[in-house]
Amino acid sequence: QVQLVESGGGLVQAGGSLSLSCAASGSIFSINAMGWYRQAPGKQRELVATIADGGSTNCADSVKGRFTISRDNAKNTVYLQMNSLKPEDTAVYYCFANINARGYWGQGTQVTVSS
Repeated sequence: QVQLVESGGGLVQAGGSLSLSCAASGSIFSINAMGWYRQAPGKQRELVATIADGGSTNCADSVKGRFTISRDNAKNTVYLQMNSLKPEDTAVYYCFANINARGYWGQGTQVTVSS
């Protein structure tokens, strides 16, 4: 009964910041990599950032230096701090996690950045 619940999306002006959270719940034996993806209208879903269970991170070139991914293993939660937002960051953001050796997705949260 694993579930990922996202929060933190919204509307922000260019240059502003938003913080996204994604908490996993249910019968969890292990969580390995976690990450964030996004999908803009008419575009394919793309990887934004990932974080391994050991804490190593990777992020897309388009967000490098602006977004920071982190996790709190005690809370089974992954975060995405988004700074210096641009209109091209507008998308539905999806949380992903490898839990119990299976992949799970959050429901998605809308992030809209106005110019």
